[in-house]
Amino acid sequence: MNFKTNFLLSVTFCLCAFVVQSQSINREAVVKRHNVKVKKVDSLSSLTVGNGNFAFTVDATGMQSFPDAYIKGVPLGTQSVWGWHSFPNTENLRVEEAQKVYELEGRKISYTVQPKEGGRVKMAVEYFRVNPHRLQLGNIGLEIKKKDGTLATAKDIQKINQELNVWTGIITSNFMIEGVPVKVTTAAHQQHDAVSFRIESPLLNSKRISVRLRFPYPNGQFKDGGDNFKNDDQHKSVLMQSAAETTIKRVLDTTVYYTSLKWNGSASIKQQTAHYFLIQPKNGTTQFELSAKFSSTYRKGFAASFAAVKENSEQHWKKFWLSGGAVDFSGTADKRAFELERRVVLSQYLTKVQCSAAYPPQETGLTYNSWYGKPHLEMHWWHAVHFAQWGRPELMEKSLDWYFSVAEKAKLIAKRQGFEGLRWQKMTDNNGDEAPSSVGAFLIWQQPHFIYMAELMYRHNPTSKTLNKYKELLYATADFMASFPSYNAATKKYNLGKGLIPAQECFDAVSTFNPTYELSYWSWALEVAQQWRIRSGLQREKKWDEIINNLAPLPQIDGVYLAAANTPDCYEKGSKYLTDHPAVLGAYSTIPAANGLDTVVMKKTYFTVLEKWDWNETWGWDYPLMAMTAARLHMGEEAVNALLMPVRTNTYLINGHNFQDDRLTIYLPGNGGVLNAVALMCTGADADKGINIGFPKEWKVKWEGLKKMF
Repeated sequence: MNFKTNFLLSVTFCLCAFVVQSQSINREAVVKRHNVKVKKVDSLSSLTVGNGNFAFTVDATGMQSFPDAYIKGVPLGTQSVWGWHSFPNTENLRVEEAQKVYELEGRKISYTVQPKEGGRVKMAVEYFRVNPHRLQLGNIGLEIKKKDGTLATAKDIQKINQELNVWTGIITSNFMIEGVPVKVTTAAHQQHDAVSFRIESPLLNSKRISVRLRFPYPNGQFKDGGDNFKNDDQHKSVLMQSAAETTIKRVLDTTVYYTSLKWNGSASIKQQTAHYFLIQPKNGTTQFELSAKFSSTYRKGFAASFAAVKENSEQHWKKFWLSGGAVDFSGTADKRAFELERRVVLSQYLTKVQCSAAYPPQETGLTYNSWYGKPHLEMHWWHAVHFAQWGRPELMEKSLDWYFSVAEKAKLIAKRQGFEGLRWQKMTDNNGDEAPSSVGAFLIWQQPHFIYMAELMYRHNPTSKTLNKYKELLYATADFMASFPSYNAATKKYNLGKGLIPAQECFDAVSTFNPTYELSYWSWALEVAQQWRIRSGLQREKKWDEIINNLAPLPQIDGVYLAAANTPDCYEKGSKYLTDHPAVLGAYSTIPAANGLDTVVMKKTYFTVLEKWDWNETWGWDYPLMAMTAARLHMGEEAVNALLMPVRTNTYLINGHNFQDDRLTIYLPGNGGVLNAVALMCTGADADKGINIGFPKEWKVKWEGLKKMF
């Protein structure tokens, strides 16, 4: 084949690629073909409405009528970003009592861990892991009487036809009770922490339908689905009524919040027991509308009608879907494309509802508590970066700005441990306090995330204003990264560790050093920090260059990268290092080649991992991680195979949630990962000249508004 033929083929490929990418997409059609339809009571098919700050999850009735039937699946939660509570610290415990000093590489370093001691140490560990915890704000459901006067159960809900209109964020639920139809329409306000319902049924006319409000008490457990209706004497629910409005004041120790109610027509509210209220519409109606607003402060004049909330939801969801990026797989004959498109659409919906607030979210979002409701900062990349990749950087920016409010505490962690700059927290809360964790305290891969996200914001808005906003925190982040490595006089290189746990968390902190992913991420992020100095008119920082130029090389044996330098046997059959996250692939997944990474070696590493890994012991974001590595290596079929690998932890439920196991029935890092992977598969990385690099050649994928990954 001569040069002219090669040239013409290249031009033709580029033109075809451009046409596929630039064709206009009917966004409404793409989104609405993935409306969620539920036909039965299924504890894993709960649906959610919300706005990023607040979420309300419903059962097949469109409300929270049967929480017991869903508690082992996707619980019927009501949560907000501001709803936190702490049990009284009656023993005056201090988090310092959970700290332990380790001697590592000639340094004495204090970590907030879980020492195996009794007494006050154990009490402090337990207290500061549990507290503060996110609250379940309240349960709003239907109470339906059957003909014989008994209350309907979940088994009595028949002929269910429920649909989430993903384009509008509105749920319509139709069902029958003893042959009588009931219709409930559910919507969430997009600026207020409010949910609204329209209930339509002949049963209203005979007072056989009431609206039940119940307020749970936190259970203090790893998982809290909002079903603890005991401990009545440990909290208060005070009914405050006037001619204009009805509000229930909630008091739990030092936490106070309010539930304000508005309904149409004539109805009464009665406090049945301490935390159980019934709203009973009067006779003569077949339609009843109710709105409930949750807030941390009491304000009079709540007046959001159902019509107003519904219209607000429709307008703002339409605006969301018409903004940023979109991908259309309808031109692809491969049946897998439809499922991938479904995951993409529903992941956008779920992450907007659950993860787009001004705080890093927990891994189960605003549905139910996992790890006591606390966010994990190493997961912030997976929760937030996709917003920027999908052309909605303002949604990432909100939680990125949270770092300013907790920077002083990050500085204190670094200072206590003898390092410079800021050491970002791992398991934390809205206030930036550390929770004790013998794994989390040793993680370091959350550290470069701030630099990554700040660079994305600069890419979106490359101005001095962006530089000036983030540079001081970015420099302080890099200062820690430069002070953390330890010098090895024998190799004349700087090591990461000993004294860390990599993203693959099955490693021992005391003996682990030089994990491949962290070495690459460290090198890449420090170089980005240097570029920020240059953009700001400063010289390169010598300390940072000392690390960049002398960081230990990526460990490998027989042309395959190791998980870490201390585990040359990590690929041997039966090794525990073949479980958990295959983080070694992260060195060429979320970031480009750095610290001397060889793509030939990485390709061999990819297939070694694929062949030998125990895929039953993985997590939801591992598959997007693999897909991004495959995409960077231009292995389109492998990228799609990774994203759709038939493994339990790569399951996506009817509602779009990434199922892990009975404990983590939803896992939002998986959803965020799907979005990042697909964006990279479409746009390619900075080093790529073509597009759609992550799909088989025969796939016809249209996209618009996506942004390239580094």
